Amino acid sequence: MFDFHTHIFPENLAERATSHLAKTSGNMLIYSTGTKDDLIRIMDESKVTTSVVLNIATNEKQMKNVNDFAISVNGYKGRLVSFGSVYPHSDGAVEELHRLRENGIKGIKLHPEYQDFFVDDDKLAPLYETLTKLGMITVFHAGMDNGFADSGRAFAGRFAEMLKVLKSPVVLAHMGGYMEWLQVEKYLVGQDIYFDTSFCFSRIPLPIANRIVKNHDCGKILFGSDIPWSTPLLERRLIDALEISDDEREMILFRNAERLLFGELQ
Repeated sequence: MFDFHTHIFPENLAERATSHLAKTSGNMLIYSTGTKDDLIRIMDESKVTTSVVLNIATNEKQMKNVNDFAISVNGYKGRLVSFGSVYPHSDGAVEELHRLRENGIKGIKLHPEYQDFFVDDDKLAPLYETLTKLGMITVFHAGMDNGFADSGRAFAGRFAEMLKVLKSPVVLAHMGGYMEWLQVEKYLVGQDIYFDTSFCFSRIPLPIANRIVKNHDCGKILFGSDIPWSTPLLERRLIDALEISDDEREMILFRNAERLLFGELQ
């Protein structure tokens, strides 16, 4: 398997970070210590060959440190593909994108709630245009977040507007919009965009999951777990329940991610 959605933290921050995030999201269960070696352990137990590590810069001050960490763990043990992050309100965000790309980072993670922005804000045009020019992948948190009131910052209809500007590959987490899957069907299914399946097991109604996969492009669905908030073995259960062929299941679990990361962006 290829896990496109995981999170780790520097060793000296991991315990504090995972505990704080779990508490602010309603005391969520934690399945990992949040370190790179514990991620590798879970990958081995789950037969995951490669994981994408998603980092988030929640303010301008920490942006460089977050990306220094992302660069440091990229390629760890030949198993991790690390994405950086930029703080969208920072004057240095565009410059930081160039630094990331020059250091071999293929994508970034943006979180509209933690970073306090609406995805279709016109002020983000320079950022999106630079991502397009550099050919970088952008993974967005999409839909609701357990730690925030529903602000609409990552609403499906806003992503549909954003896609008019951001033309490099886009991945929307949580099957296009956590807890907003009817809106995903209305605004996003069928568009040139990827969905990852992270944190959807036992949450998305199976009939809706089947409709999204059937009516979207199965080549644009990526398996993700959202470690440390779930595990690949748990999230795999949703994929196994889908009404798809074995070939389509292999696409979701492995081939789509391999093509996106090592094919289109070589």
